[in-house]
Amino acid sequence: MAHARYKQLVDALAAEIRAGRLPPGTRLPTHRQLAAKEGLALVTATRVYAELEAMGLVSGETGRGTFVRETLLPRGLGIDQHAAAADMVDLNFNYPSLPGQAELLRVALRQLAASGDLEALLRYQPHGGRQHERATVARHLACRGLTVTAGQVMIVNGAQHGLATTVMALLQPGDVVAADALTYPGFKLLAQAHRLELAPIPAAGHGPDLDALERLCMRRRVRAIYAMPTLNNPLGWVMSASRRRQLVAIARRHGLLIIEDAAYAFLAEDPPDPLAALAPETTVYVSGLSKSVATGLRVGFVAAPAESVPKLERAIRATTWNTPGVMTAITCGWLADGTVTRLESEKRRDATIRQAIANDILVRMPRVSHPASYFVWLPLAEEVRADQVAMALMRERISVSTAEPFATSAQVPHAIRLALGSVDLDTLRAALKKVRRVIDDQTY
Repeated sequence: MAHARYKQLVDALAAEIRAGRLPPGTRLPTHRQLAAKEGLALVTATRVYAELEAMGLVSGETGRGTFVRETLLPRGLGIDQHAAAADMVDLNFNYPSLPGQAELLRVALRQLAASGDLEALLRYQPHGGRQHERATVARHLACRGLTVTAGQVMIVNGAQHGLATTVMALLQPGDVVAADALTYPGFKLLAQAHRLELAPIPAAGHGPDLDALERLCMRRRVRAIYAMPTLNNPLGWVMSASRRRQLVAIARRHGLLIIEDAAYAFLAEDPPDPLAALAPETTVYVSGLSKSVATGLRVGFVAAPAESVPKLERAIRATTWNTPGVMTAITCGWLADGTVTRLESEKRRDATIRQAIANDILVRMPRVSHPASYFVWLPLAEEVRADQVAMALMRERISVSTAEPFATSAQVPHAIRLALGSVDLDTLRAALKKVRRVIDDQTY
């Protein structure tokens, strides 16, 4: 009978929410109040709310209570959803492109067609790329402060594939991986798929709280740390040289593998040395050209300690066998002739312009960003709910991301992330003005 009563209450509350009789943002009774009102044990009331949360109908927030979610907002906004409608302004994903990039591709294809190496590109490639291509990438990484041999470099199908092969090759299900409390959603997906436990490290200024990391390592058996020291996504920080040395010392003390994600590192002017340069024996460095050149150019790089290379090459073989020869040939040509370096410089300028526009329009609003990044983090006031802001913006035909996809901790902050790099400047200005208006309207 108790089980039937519990299920009836779950179904009744779910029906009220879906019918709109309990609108989004409604604060529900506390667990104790619900238990007293319905004549339930406290543990049963807690179970009712837990099931409603699993259904995506409510969210429990420490210190605030349990609230009805905006059910029309796609779950996982920022990972699984994309602005498919032609009239939707996409401030959710970044795919920055500069005028003339399509012409660059046309020229590169013509040059490739006139080369004498086409036959080789039709065959399977070595799993980590051909030796001369790996050497080209190694020279490119040297410009970023990372000295590695061609044999330590593997060419992969984008940075996400590089992260996936690193996880497959070097970690095991059940391993504990430390990560920023707000981190790249793609790594969260990998952790879920490979049954890794993400242990959140809170932020402390321009970087993770390294004292918290030390305490975590003393308390638990942590296998690795996933870090974005140069231009964290979504907060845009660049860790100082001293913090990097402290992180490396912790990793060495506790035997941690460091996974360094440098997807956005090209946007930072003269950053400190990569973690991989400070701790080459324990760091896997992952980057790619999706942001610096084009998202459709699925070519990335992994640089790793020599002893890890065979394991990583097996993971590449198990997933895609090798990077497509044609795309790799074009990429290496652009790396060698300076095209990538030029595009990176132009995109730093472009991102700086976009940040200046955001600063001008969002003036006096709390925000976190880097002056040359393609995203802005907007913490919301205590009384403002992120899901309602995102839904209101969707009605304005603007797609943004809430904090939920980025959060590795149970407590998800009310904030939104704005991606600045996927629309033209006039559209960006108009969209940011709507973002400000919607947030102002939600504040009371």
